[in-house]
Amino acid sequence: MATTDKRVEVLKTYKIYVGGQFPRTESGRYYLATNSKGEKLANVCLCSRKDFRDAAGSARNAFGGWSGRAAFNRGQILYRIAEMLEGRKAQFIDELMKQDASRAQAEKEVNLCIDRFIYYSGWCDKFQQLYSTVNPVASSHFNFSVPEPTGVVAAIAPQGDSLLGLVSVIAPIIAGGNTCVVLASNAKPLCAVTFAEVLNSSDLPGGVVNILTGKVPELVSFFADHMDVNATVYCEADEANQKLIREKSALNLKRVTIYDQVKWADASGQSPYFIMDFQEIKTTWHPIENIGGAKAGY
Repeated sequence: MATTDKRVEVLKTYKIYVGGQFPRTESGRYYLATNSKGEKLANVCLCSRKDFRDAAGSARNAFGGWSGRAAFNRGQILYRIAEMLEGRKAQFIDELMKQDASRAQAEKEVNLCIDRFIYYSGWCDKFQQLYSTVNPVASSHFNFSVPEPTGVVAAIAPQGDSLLGLVSVIAPIIAGGNTCVVLASNAKPLCAVTFAEVLNSSDLPGGVVNILTGKVPELVSFFADHMDVNATVYCEADEANQKLIREKSALNLKRVTIYDQVKWADASGQSPYFIMDFQEIKTTWHPIENIGGAKAGY
């Protein structure tokens, strides 16, 4: 029998990340990811509305525990994610190069992602001090305004890059105590699912970050009209989708954030204000107690 040295490459199947697990899409659909040369890269799940509902439910279940953690502990976990990204730099660089980046571009992008998680890990226990206030009142009360996490955030990541935009959207959301469902780049999905493997082996609780793959036109309305989602993020300049998101998000007064002008590779791509985009300001009154018969002052 004739033999040949040529063999068929076994492509990796990149599954989605929901609730700390790696299920296949419920419909069984997938698509073939390719690069600009037409090379076949991987089999990637093509998510449906049911996948989004499952992910939103996981994010909701995880919200109480994550938002209730000490801010310092959240910072430790984000720093651990940065450490693990550092340990898998070679794999991310290889995947970025498969998706048309040069080696220099790939190395720069991975280093920026690592530094971005370190940046937000440092803000976890500091932004509350910066943005909270003690308010002057005319009665014998203390009056405090403090930021608190919005809840479940549904985000459509930048579709033009594989890793940096995804990381730059996720990090401030979870730094502030929120949980999220994120739709990765359809054209460049490889690093998103590999990043999910990093999250899964870090200290991040399952369900805090849920990563889906698929088509924006098919899924965008589900991200905006799900009634147990508290905020929606869109990172593209498509005006029709922006309008659709604003209209559908109004059904339950979701907060809508559009990042269509942000340059994620610049210094402007990170800021504590991105954390505040997903915070609600809660104001609390507390009576000033009498101590020894005297009124405690400010």
